Amino acid sequence: QVQLVESGGGLVQPGGSLRLSCAASGSIGSFYYMGWYRQAPGKQRELVARIFSSGITNYADSVRGRLTISRDNAKNTVNLQMNTLKPEDTAVYYCNARAGVLNPKDYWGQGTQVTVSS
Repeated sequence: QVQLVESGGGLVQPGGSLRLSCAASGSIGSFYYMGWYRQAPGKQRELVARIFSSGITNYADSVRGRLTISRDNAKNTVNLQMNTLKPEDTAVYYCNARAGVLNPKDYWGQGTQVTVSS
């Protein structure tokens, strides 16, 4: 079974930084893409950033320029460097990975809390 485990969440002040990591285990192959979603209380889960095996990245407009996603394909690990954090970034962040292209399957981590507050 595939398992995604996030780490690195916590409490930071506005303008601070955090680095989230997600490690995948149990995969039968490399993921087509890995990324991060977040969900704040009472809000829908939204895409934060995603990186494809090709290296192409997608970012939400609200985080572009502040957050940077990277991955190690060999280790099936994805990271999210978060800088200049804002209170609006407060949410549970979930690691997401897609296996396959023709028959894709999504996997999700358990989530890690990020709280930005002064």
